[in-house]
Amino acid sequence: MISTFTQNPDALGAHVLSIALIGPGGTSRSAMTSALAESQANVTREFPSYPGLDDLPQMLNAEYDVIIIELDSNPEHALELVENICGSSSATVMVHSAQSDAELLVRCMRAGAREFLNAPVIPSTIAEALVRASVRRPLGRPGKRATGKLVVFTSAKGGSGVTTVASNFALTLARESGQSTVLIDLDLPLGNVAIDLGITTQFSTANAIESSDRLDSNLLATLLTKHRSGLSVLAAPDRYTSIDVSDQAVEKLLNIARQDFDYVVVDAGSTVGSMCKTLFRSANIVYLVTQVSISGLRNSNRIIAEFFSSPGGPEIEIVLNRFLPRSLGIDEENITKALTRPIHWKIPSDYIAARRAQNTATPLAMEDSPISQVIRQMARTACGLPATADKKKKFGLF
Repeated sequence: MISTFTQNPDALGAHVLSIALIGPGGTSRSAMTSALAESQANVTREFPSYPGLDDLPQMLNAEYDVIIIELDSNPEHALELVENICGSSSATVMVHSAQSDAELLVRCMRAGAREFLNAPVIPSTIAEALVRASVRRPLGRPGKRATGKLVVFTSAKGGSGVTTVASNFALTLARESGQSTVLIDLDLPLGNVAIDLGITTQFSTANAIESSDRLDSNLLATLLTKHRSGLSVLAAPDRYTSIDVSDQAVEKLLNIARQDFDYVVVDAGSTVGSMCKTLFRSANIVYLVTQVSISGLRNSNRIIAEFFSSPGGPEIEIVLNRFLPRSLGIDEENITKALTRPIHWKIPSDYIAARRAQNTATPLAMEDSPISQVIRQMARTACGLPATADKKKKFGLF
């Protein structure tokens, strides 16, 4: 089911704010977390103790939009934190207390706190405070540089298995590289990344595209689903959804993802259009997935001629999927001539392994098979490792 962020205007700011919660009081902190959740806001990080003043610069590197501080455990130190945070950060500082002390309220306001919340905090009260914080949030905050590597999978013909290859490649890349990796399903409107990975998602690529005008790292984080392997996933909608995908929206999504992840893997499906130009222009490497068939090779040749014939473009690697030697009587020499490019990867046809993965909702990369072995080599090469991991030598007395 597709979820959107336009159903509750009062909570609009809550979804895009980065919120830190500080306070040793476990009960009051838990109550505040619950109130935030009921107001449809998520806590980015909880601090179960007051940080020292010397620790503030490192803490503030995270650039929180809202910092909520509990007063009651140590009012004097809490007020020092409020004053120092307000003096060195653009974050909206809120305080909460079970006391209704007018003098304490005045001291908090003088220290720079923008909101004084009395416990127990009502969800509607915190929601209104977050909306005010959203309005105050500076628009000119310097953005992070997009440094993540963009890897795009595409196909010249439907049914070539590009989603299976892309999904398992992304999962393997996350494990082999040990670095942050996100898989984005741009095979709209009928992408199947979630099915191939065996996950259920609450939000989708459609949410990111439709919210492009206010998309940032915080909002993107709320849309992602985490696979048990550690891979982050932004899947396509689980229902058919008509959506106007603009080049600007796609470019912004990719830019934000590349700010937050070391590797961004995109399943572009077999839809060739203006979006592909945007993807290919930004990509570090493009994997063109095809099969040994007359129509598949012909369409692949046309894509290569259209998008990859000019020098200085992105690197392209040809992936022959479901490969059987001497398929249709076409040998590798003739395949290379037809594509005008060398074949980089040959993923063997293994119907039994593929069928078992579909029936058990277990990605191929989670098991050892001829298919997963080739995909592992692809992923290791993409992240700068030897294609095959060296086996540790066994030492003995003789």
